[in-house]
Amino acid sequence: MEDYILQVKNLKTYFKLDTGMLKAVDDVTFNLKRNETIGIIGESGCGKSVTAHSILRTVQNPGKVLGGEILYNGGVNGTINLVNYAPDSKEMRKLRGNDISMIFQEPMASLAPVYTIGEQMMEAVMVHQIKKDKKAAKEICLSMLKEVSMPNPEQRFNSYPHELSGGMCQRAMIAMALVNKPKILIADEPTTALDVTVQAQITDLMKKFQSEFNMSIIYITHDMGVIAEMADKIAVMYLGRVVESGSVMDVFKDPIHPYTKNLLKSMPVLGNKTKDRLNAIRGNVPVPLDPPDECGFKTRCDEICEKCKNEIPSLTEVGNGHFVRCFKYNTEVR
Repeated sequence: MEDYILQVKNLKTYFKLDTGMLKAVDDVTFNLKRNETIGIIGESGCGKSVTAHSILRTVQNPGKVLGGEILYNGGVNGTINLVNYAPDSKEMRKLRGNDISMIFQEPMASLAPVYTIGEQMMEAVMVHQIKKDKKAAKEICLSMLKEVSMPNPEQRFNSYPHELSGGMCQRAMIAMALVNKPKILIADEPTTALDVTVQAQITDLMKKFQSEFNMSIIYITHDMGVIAEMADKIAVMYLGRVVESGSVMDVFKDPIHPYTKNLLKSMPVLGNKTKDRLNAIRGNVPVPLDPPDECGFKTRCDEICEKCKNEIPSLTEVGNGHFVRCFKYNTEVR
């Protein structure tokens, strides 16, 4: 039996709006082993971040987790289903920021502007580790700031977010997320808007701490190059659903779903001197507002069949751990 630390099964997170039901996450399934990294990729609006917030149980109203399971197997009580706990429950507050931490997409927007970096880090330590000893908590925070190579950590400890550069804010976010040595780290676009040298430093930091803490990582991005470097497995999302998943090698070498194929074709290749235009996926991503029972990619797909117009394809295994959501492969043997 596989040693999974997290299993997400048929997760459904919907937003009830005046105009209808927005199905942001619709039947998402993936598994995460200990000390493993899974990359979740897809276009903006495909449900990557909502999936992350669903796991942490931090989806804001009017969004609600309405179905599925989030099975966490990292605590002393064995496997627990996080869907059964209210977002503000004692159990979730104990897990959030301790067992499961998150690096948010925009650190300048995620850090509280009226508190120093040190105050925000110390709150996380004192809630989960040291209840009253501020001196000991400060030492832990300073040590972590040094670990993430923060310049002048003693000075930055007393700095406000607006006094730091984007790279420093991102390091502060990473330090805050890792200060309690979580078992699972969710990284939501952690290198967005950073220059390539800082991006490389951030990914190296995450790999270093993964090795030190035996930590599992859910890495959310639209950057295929980062996923190729960071991840062991990959889940490709489109319109709130996982349309293909498998090992990075399998998905990159032998993409199956038409969406995955087009994503990979749209990537620029270093050293390619041809003047051919990059491939573009025609059309736009539909809004998942009361979506009909049909393949969500059918309006942009060149391999459409009649069933695509009337049914939602299921996620089917086509190889050793390689899954695809496409009627073409539900019936054919590869």
